[in-house]
Amino acid sequence: MEENKFSLKSCLANLDLMIAGTVLAILIVLTFAGVIWRYFLGKPFTWLEEVQTACMVWIVFSAAGAAFRMGNHVAIEMIVDLMPKALQKVMTILISVVVVAVLGYLFDKTIGFIQIFLRSGRATSMMKIPFWLIYGIAIPAYIDMIVSYFYSIWKGVKSEAKEAASVNE
Repeated sequence: MEENKFSLKSCLANLDLMIAGTVLAILIVLTFAGVIWRYFLGKPFTWLEEVQTACMVWIVFSAAGAAFRMGNHVAIEMIVDLMPKALQKVMTILISVVVVAVLGYLFDKTIGFIQIFLRSGRATSMMKIPFWLIYGIAIPAYIDMIVSYFYSIWKGVKSEAKEAASVNE
């Protein structure tokens, strides 16, 4: 039986990309409309910068996990590739520990920042968008990044540079 491309499993596995794509579309439409209103109608959207900034935060954080899954994160692999195979495996473990430690640290600090935003009730000046809502995307994003990182290792996802090198060999 052929699996449907648009299954629930596929949607959930790519939820981060769907969120990033949707927010990117909103950002493009609003920016385009902002240009039209400002230059052709002489009435700029005073709130546009706040929404654009929030959109950029959501795009970056929601797409980060997908970048891990697809091997699109910046990686300097040249030195590790020059090492013997046994040492490469040790380096892979060491790199995994560092990645998880850094993402865990960021996760912990972000929770603190979100709690401050919740307690203070801080919001943007024009639209009154709560800062916890803008930056709250980081918490599930860090979890998505860790899961996606280990998924990419488990599936043997290569970075684009390694993929290109293996094609040219």
